[in-house]
Amino acid sequence: MTVQQSRNSAPRVAQWLWLTIGRYSGLVGLVWILLSLSAQAATELRIAIKKGVNGVQIGSSTPALVKDAGGRKIGELAALDGFTVRPRGSGVNLNQWNSSYLVIEPTADGVVWIGDRWYRGKVRIIRQGNGVTALNLVNLEEYLYSVVGSEAYPTWPQEALKAQAVVARTYALYQSSKASNRFYDLDTTTKTQVYKGLETEFVSTQDAVKATTGQVLTYNGKIILAAFHSSSGGHTENVEDVWSSPLPYLRGVVDYDQLAPVFQWSKTFSANDMGNLLGGVGAVRSLIPERTTPNGRIISLKVVGSRGSRQVTDDQLRKALSLKSTLFTVSANNGTFQIEGRGYGHGIGLSQWGTHYLAEQGVPYDQIVSHYYQNAQLTTIK
Repeated sequence: MTVQQSRNSAPRVAQWLWLTIGRYSGLVGLVWILLSLSAQAATELRIAIKKGVNGVQIGSSTPALVKDAGGRKIGELAALDGFTVRPRGSGVNLNQWNSSYLVIEPTADGVVWIGDRWYRGKVRIIRQGNGVTALNLVNLEEYLYSVVGSEAYPTWPQEALKAQAVVARTYALYQSSKASNRFYDLDTTTKTQVYKGLETEFVSTQDAVKATTGQVLTYNGKIILAAFHSSSGGHTENVEDVWSSPLPYLRGVVDYDQLAPVFQWSKTFSANDMGNLLGGVGAVRSLIPERTTPNGRIISLKVVGSRGSRQVTDDQLRKALSLKSTLFTVSANNGTFQIEGRGYGHGIGLSQWGTHYLAEQGVPYDQIVSHYYQNAQLTTIK
């Protein structure tokens, strides 16, 4: 879910921008509610930094307490020193300490080292399979300092960073409430949200998070699935056209991403190369879209080759051909396939490059999020 790191020129968006945005601004209300007990528990997130590895290096910027699975202090670690936690028996081992899991808790506002980066909060090391998994236990708001800096440019306008903070907070709480893994809520990749610890914290991202503290998007009093992507290619999608069930707040809307560096892109493949990448059909002869969204995004495709045919889903297609999106057209010429595409990502929910453009035009973050998440309310949880 990370924006791309380049720019190019493109036609300017139509002048009725403000009229369009204005239609949705009335849908946003600022509502003050108390946190439920479950939401309070979710303010400390469990982020999987390393999963199922043979060993993980940990450390602390200040002297750190070592606690066992019962929460008892069993030792201390010196500051600015590296230690390796490894699997042992049915648990984990650090120096002379063994437990089903261990917690390393810095003193005096210290930060922890996990693998190859510094992180706020604490680290819990658990046994998972034959290896160990390192979890960063971190306050939600402090987690967002890094996520906003990982998912958007810290040099972007504050209103764009504020919008990203609200969306990232909403997404994190939604995912933590739905987490299927009993050990952690989120990981550090684009499968959830990109998180790189202190490396991607900036004054601008901290300011955006603090300015929106506790603000989330809700529908009928529940936190929404705040999906987001880099660039839709001109129009976002209704969620049911790409994924599964319809949701009243994930509706397709006009996007303002025409200046995005990924608004238009192209790739060229030979028939043999495409066949090798897709597999099982030989040299590709034709690509036939079988299911598309109203905006032209391909959901399933029939690949016809010299040795047979097969159906390919949108996810399989993007992965096999390393495509930025499945919003594309194909032309064939003498055994060569030219793919002309638009946008980057699934096209659902907030468009990061559209947000960037709107913020540059002076549109405030609450109106930006109300445009991309229609019928949702901006709610402050205390």
